[in-house]
Amino acid sequence: MFNSSFTKQPFFNGANLAMVKMVVLEDKIQFDRVSTAVAVLIVTSVVLLYRYFSRSAKLEQAVPFTMQVPEQALPHWKGKRISPVSVFNPEDPANIQCYCPATGQSLGSVPAATPEDIDNAISACREAQLAWKETSFSQRRKVLNTIAKFVYDHQDDIARIACRDTGKTMLDASLGEIMVTLEKIEWIVQHGERCLAPSKRPGPTSILMFYKGAKVVYEPLGVVSAMVSWNYPLHNLMGPVVAALFTGSGIVVKCSESVVWSSQFFMEIAKQALKVNGFDDRIVQLVSCWPQDADFLTSHTGLDHITFIGSRPVAHKVATAAAKSLTPVVAELGGKDPLIVLDDTKDLPGVASVIMRGTFQSSGQNCIGIERVIACPKAYPRLVEILSKSVSELRLGSSIDQQDDIDMGATISDARFDVLEAQIAQAVAQGATLVHGGSRYSHPKYPQGHYFQPTLLVDVTPEMDIAQNEVFGPIMLLFRAADAEEATAIANATEFGLGASVYGSDYKALNAVAAKLRCGMVAINDFATFALCQLPFGGVDGSGYGKFSGKEGLRGICLEKSICFDRFPLITTKIPRPLDYPIPDVKKAWEIVKAINEVGYAHGPWRRIRALGRMLSNM
Repeated sequence: MFNSSFTKQPFFNGANLAMVKMVVLEDKIQFDRVSTAVAVLIVTSVVLLYRYFSRSAKLEQAVPFTMQVPEQALPHWKGKRISPVSVFNPEDPANIQCYCPATGQSLGSVPAATPEDIDNAISACREAQLAWKETSFSQRRKVLNTIAKFVYDHQDDIARIACRDTGKTMLDASLGEIMVTLEKIEWIVQHGERCLAPSKRPGPTSILMFYKGAKVVYEPLGVVSAMVSWNYPLHNLMGPVVAALFTGSGIVVKCSESVVWSSQFFMEIAKQALKVNGFDDRIVQLVSCWPQDADFLTSHTGLDHITFIGSRPVAHKVATAAAKSLTPVVAELGGKDPLIVLDDTKDLPGVASVIMRGTFQSSGQNCIGIERVIACPKAYPRLVEILSKSVSELRLGSSIDQQDDIDMGATISDARFDVLEAQIAQAVAQGATLVHGGSRYSHPKYPQGHYFQPTLLVDVTPEMDIAQNEVFGPIMLLFRAADAEEATAIANATEFGLGASVYGSDYKALNAVAAKLRCGMVAINDFATFALCQLPFGGVDGSGYGKFSGKEGLRGICLEKSICFDRFPLITTKIPRPLDYPIPDVKKAWEIVKAINEVGYAHGPWRRIRALGRMLSNM
C-alpha cells in the first residue's frame, strides 16, 4: 500500500528529476563508450586485415627465429656483486666489466674493441654492403618485419635484458625501448619507400629551358655509423640499424661501454634476421671501445656518415675527429626540455600524470625528458599540490628482482650524484623549496645499486644553475610564470633547444606559444609524441644540429643525387654557333647572351618578346 505522504508529493520533484536525468546521462555515457569501443574495434580490424593481406601479396612476411636468452636475464637469477662497481677494472684493462646498475651484480666482461677490431668491422661491413645495396625495398621490408616479429614475440625477454643492463623498470623498458622501436620499424615498412622515391623538381624557370626535367634520387650511401648513448640500448641501437638497412647502407654502431652486454644481444637480433632471410649479416656491426680509441672510429675514412647521440663535450671531439676525413655528422646532444602549463588547462591531474612519466621514466635519463615544468599562476599551486603527493609515493628498486611494485629503477651510474646534490643544495640556498628527495639513496636490498631519490624542487627561477644545465636524472623543477609570454621566455632561457610541450585549451594561444619556442620539436597538449610520429628528430643551439628519423632522417643517410634530363627525345641542348669556341664575333655573342637572359628573366612580356627578336637576329 502506498504511503499517504508520498502520494501527496509529485513524483517529478526536483530531487527525483535530477536522479532521473543522472541515470539517463549515465546510460548515455555508457552507450557512447560502448559504441565508440565497437567503432574503434571495427575500424582497427579492417585496417589491420588490409595491411596484412596487402603485405602478404608482396611476400614480405616475417621469418620466425629463436635466440638463447642470457641466464642473467632469467627470473630469480642470482649473480655475484662486484666491488668497486665500475665498467673499468684496472686489473683487467683489456675488457669492459659489465654489471647491473640496480644491484651491482656482475654480468661478465666483454673485450674492448681495439683500433684493429674497428678497422676490421668497417672493412667487413663495406664488403657486405656491395651486395646489400642491390636488394629491393621488398627484401629490406622482409628483414625489418622479421626483426619486429622477434621483438613483439619476445617482449618479456627483451625488457628483462634492458633492465638488467640499465637498472630501469620493465614498464620503462616497454614504453621507452620496445614500443618506440616497433613504431619506427612499422613506420619505415609502411612509408619508407615513398620517402625514398625519386623527388621530382620543377626544373629551370627560363622559358628557353622548358625542355629540361629535374629530379633527386636517393641511393645507398655506403657505410654509416651511429655512436649511441646508453639510456635506451635497444631503441638507440635498433633505430639507426633499421634506417640504414632500409636505405641500402651498412652500419657500424658504437654502443656505450655501459650497455655493451645488452647491445650484443640486440645487435644479434638484426644479424639473425638477416641470416634467416639469406643475407650477409656482416652488413651490421657492433663495436664498443674505451674513450681513447673512439677517435680512430670517428676519423676513419671508411665511414660515409656519423650520427652521434651524447653529450656536448664529447660531440666536440667527435666533430673534430670526423673533420679529418670530412665525414658529415648529425649531433643530438640532449636538452633542458620545458613543459608549459597555461592557466586555461582543464585537466590538471591528467597533465600531472604526464609530467610524472616525462620526468621520472628511466630515472629521468631521457634526452627529451621533462626537465622544467613552467606553470602560469592559476595552474601552479594546484600542480604543486598534486605533484608533491605523487613524487613522495614513488617506490625505488629493481623491478626484475623484487616481488614488490616498483615505480622507478636505478640510474646507470653514480658518477654525477655529487653534482646533482650540489645543484639541489645551491638552488635551495637561492630560494627554491625542496619538497621531496634531494640526495642519493642507499637501497636496503641493493646497497651497491645506483639510486637517487625522486626529487621535487618548486619556486625554481631561471638564473639558478640547476635551471640552466641538463640534469639527466630524477629531478623535477617547477617554475612559476606570470603569463604565457613569460612562460615562453623562461622556456627559451637556456642554451638548449631540443623538445618542448605546451598545455592549454585555446589552440590559437597554444600555437602562438609553439611558434615562439626556440627548439627542434614541440608537442601540443602532449609529451614527446613527435618521436612516435617519426618526425625529424633533433634540436638547435646547444642541443646539436642535423636530424634523424622520419623522411628527413632516411634521406639524410642516402647519397642525394641530383639528375637533370631532356623531357622530349628530339629536343636537346645545343651550343649556338655564335657562342661556340672559338667565338667568331665576341660583340655579337655578347648581345646574344644579354638577350637570352632577358628572354628568360626580364619582367614584362613585351621586353621578353623584343629580346627574343634580338637574340634571333644575331644568331
